[in-house]
Amino acid sequence: MTRVLVVAHHERDEAAVLASQASTWLHARGHEAWMTSGDATALGLESLADDRPAMSADLVLSLGGDGTMLRAVQMLNGAPVPIIGVNVGLLGYLAEVEPAGMIGAIERFVAGDGGGEPSFRIDERMMIDIVLHRADHTTSTWRALNEGVLEKEEPGHTIRMLVRIDGEPFTSYAADGLIASTPTGSTAYSLSARGPVVSPRHRALLLTPVSPHMLFDRTLVLDPEEAVEVELTGHRGAVLSVDGRRTASVAHGETVSFTTSAATARFVRFGERRFHQILKSKFGLSDR
Repeated sequence: MTRVLVVAHHERDEAAVLASQASTWLHARGHEAWMTSGDATALGLESLADDRPAMSADLVLSLGGDGTMLRAVQMLNGAPVPIIGVNVGLLGYLAEVEPAGMIGAIERFVAGDGGGEPSFRIDERMMIDIVLHRADHTTSTWRALNEGVLEKEEPGHTIRMLVRIDGEPFTSYAADGLIASTPTGSTAYSLSARGPVVSPRHRALLLTPVSPHMLFDRTLVLDPEEAVEVELTGHRGAVLSVDGRRTASVAHGETVSFTTSAATARFVRFGERRFHQILKSKFGLSDR
């Protein structure tokens, strides 16, 4: 029996239809399928509501775009549960399966390798651990697949941040913000801030300033073992976001650290998935 947690986009009608189809197929074959109460209620599938821990699943089925995939990763919080992404979104860098192929993908995963040619492989992606060190000596921690971002709170003003790498001061930034991203996140917010596009096969930590008000405006590509600490030095407050979600306010003198996580995100892949060809398709690049 395979236990499947279904995570679905709340505002796409197709996601509700696919969730119903997947659960019906799984239940008819003796497997389990459920959704969180929030997802089930939002999609009108209350019969699937079950708030057992995400890490108790053998598989997560993500129905949506990359945002839904990121939410699935966050729900697992580092647990080594594989994710099948069905693209019901727009860009779909992470989700590989199209809606018409969903049942076939589930069937291949449930069947396993069967001792012959593998019917799927696991694509492991680096993540980063993020720790906010507050002035009252308390800490909060998060884990990101794409990025952690320290950004200005007030429009029209920059914030000042002192960056340390492996405990040694690097420089102070005056900018709208600073993005610490993984190679997977290089095609997300970091890309819009003119950061480099990095193959997700690499392991690296990218540090990209957002609209810097200084001569040094380049992305740093660091070794995955190098730790980054960012201290908010100016009098203006900042906001910390993790994978696109606002998580905390940051005050003067408080620091945020970014390190490579021991956990990885695990995506189920069914064919050869070449990153540069996906990039070419998403940007509509020609051969010549």
